[in-house]
Amino acid sequence: MDSRAIGIFDSGFGGLTAAREVMSLAPTEDIVFFGDNARIPYGTKTASIITKYSLQDISFLLSQDVKLIIAACGTVSSTLSEEYAKRVPVPYITVVEPTARAAARATKNKKIGILGTHATVRSGAFKNALLRLDGEVETVSVACPLFVPLVENGYIQRDCEITRLAAAEYLAPLMAAGVDTVILGCTHYPLIKDIISDLMGENVTLIDSGYETAKFALELLSENGLENTNGGARHFFTSDNAEDFSSLGGLFMGGALCGGADTVAIESVPVNPLLIK
Repeated sequence: MDSRAIGIFDSGFGGLTAAREVMSLAPTEDIVFFGDNARIPYGTKTASIITKYSLQDISFLLSQDVKLIIAACGTVSSTLSEEYAKRVPVPYITVVEPTARAAARATKNKKIGILGTHATVRSGAFKNALLRLDGEVETVSVACPLFVPLVENGYIQRDCEITRLAAAEYLAPLMAAGVDTVILGCTHYPLIKDIISDLMGENVTLIDSGYETAKFALELLSENGLENTNGGARHFFTSDNAEDFSSLGGLFMGGALCGGADTVAIESVPVNPLLIK
């Protein structure tokens, strides 16, 4: 047993979908969540900037004495190099491998669509992970730059015309290719999965990266005897306005954030020396 919290971070609100899944699957685990809302979006930034932000985010969570860190951000998961990831002194999990495994299991025709930010698609991380699992898989990757700002601003209703128009454009190449499985490669996207499902049709399986990653993280804790069966505390932090974060965060959590949120001056957080040695 390990009573330390699970650390989760994202460029904004999206990672709350992963936090929600952890809370649902393991309600006695403590959680520390950090959303870097002041610097969103990560997906349009260069790899060097994403790396800088990621190391600061990870360093903040390490300062909270977490036992495991989930990078609940497709952009970070796809961009932060293995060299840096290996230096994190606690188990560090990204959304890529768990999500790719779920997609490889789900597909029947071996045609998989990948939706993500520009940085995620540019990295080829999901495609490469899928090909390592099954060399016969065909993938179609589409960058969806409007999805994050639409979700962050609450345009998530199933009948939202603006979001449906954007989704129709982004999904067209996937439909043309006949994919039977679609990876939601950003943790913001589950908030509009009803829209995506309506457009793709009932025979297409959507893979929720937040859910798959949460499930994998908890399996890892169980295998190593690191579960917490007596906790359940939640602490939420943002680099932007805490009141706004608490208000909008409820959309992602399916309810109000218990205890609200606190603001962190993330630019002032020193990078943990273990990450840059």
